[in-house]
Amino acid sequence: MAMMRKMTFSFGLQVKQSPCGIFINQSNYVLEILKKYEMESCDLVGTPMEIKDKLDLYQNGTPVDATKYHSMIGALMYLTSSRSNIVHATCLCARYQAKPTEKHLKEVKRIFRYLRGTVNTGLWYMKDSGFELTGFSDADYAGCKDTFKSTSGGAQFLDYQLADIFTKALPADRFNYLVRRLGMRSLSPQELDRLAKS
Repeated sequence: MAMMRKMTFSFGLQVKQSPCGIFINQSNYVLEILKKYEMESCDLVGTPMEIKDKLDLYQNGTPVDATKYHSMIGALMYLTSSRSNIVHATCLCARYQAKPTEKHLKEVKRIFRYLRGTVNTGLWYMKDSGFELTGFSDADYAGCKDTFKSTSGGAQFLDYQLADIFTKALPADRFNYLVRRLGMRSLSPQELDRLAKS
């Protein structure tokens, strides 16, 4: 018979279980990709993207190494499994993988700068939380500057926790409020140990 213990790591996700709930994050992976792309000492930013910066094809920009750009986008995509607060910014940058320019790379690096300041952020699932799902949606018709295609977005609530709202850039205070409503928390290793012992 095998020894059964609390799960602590699964498919790249770090899992901390406590009597209060479960905390899932990828802080080790964040540190790994920051080091890989030489961003471990970059300046911090409060949000993954600027409100005023609109990405477009900008064909006249200085081209960058597409392989590195693809690799950075792939690393961020993998991270979105526990970091829904970077999904929109990452997917927006992923649209421009065919011919990335310095402007596009700058936006990808901004996501990494945001990650550096939020390494320990992850998903907090409280024990005995409800499973009532409610959804809302909206669209901006012909909003993409390059293709005039529509961009749609929605908000899904799982009980009282907001589950998917990052469809456009938001002011920092609103972004941080919604991250908290999403059930995301930034917990230090010491806080995680205290939770596990409670």
